[in-house]
Amino acid sequence: MSGRLVLVRHGQSFGNVDRRLDTLPPGAELTDLGHDQARRFAGVLPHRPSMVAHSVARRAAQTAAGIASESGLKTHEFEGVHEVQVGELENRNDDAAIAQFEAIYQRWHQGELDVPMPGGESAEQVLTRYVPTLTQLRMRYLDDHAFDGDIVLVSHGAAIRLVAAVLAGVDGSFALDHHLANTEAVILAPITDGRWSCVQWASLTPPFYPEPDVHPVEDALRSSDPMG
Repeated sequence: MSGRLVLVRHGQSFGNVDRRLDTLPPGAELTDLGHDQARRFAGVLPHRPSMVAHSVARRAAQTAAGIASESGLKTHEFEGVHEVQVGELENRNDDAAIAQFEAIYQRWHQGELDVPMPGGESAEQVLTRYVPTLTQLRMRYLDDHAFDGDIVLVSHGAAIRLVAAVLAGVDGSFALDHHLANTEAVILAPITDGRWSCVQWASLTPPFYPEPDVHPVEDALRSSDPMG
């Protein structure tokens, strides 16, 4: 197992600027800053990736293209790794919608995986569509000793935090309290018996301690980027 999976949140999009719950693909495009963030991310990777992949969302594809152009690679699109689908809250940016999203998202990280967004997905549904792609990438590439390098997968903040916490056993309170800014990444390393280890969360490295006092709803209402 020579490589790792780098789950990177896309660059800044016009949806982010508008503080919108923009989850339905194809979604908003990147801003000029978002394109710059993608190119800069490629420059700070400790290892040149062997593959750059992305979700079906436009902002993820554009971020991947920026990373790949700096790395001399082609991009690969994968189904299933798009953002949490918020249903009736789609494209809203009012405080009531953001609070409702964050309250349900908090319940997911507290173990209530069957609770859906209003007219949208539950955590179980997100995991059911997302995890098979990671398993496919692992079995086809990362578990092959002949494959040398990391896979960069451009995805989305809320989905990355949920999936990484579940797969790598990161405490839900830590995931709730540590949002991902645009082009920040969670890095997962394959370990024995099909399991994953989280070796980096944005700028932080293990151990990832539980956070005793989290307030995701209040934090999101104060934030200019509640989807991270």
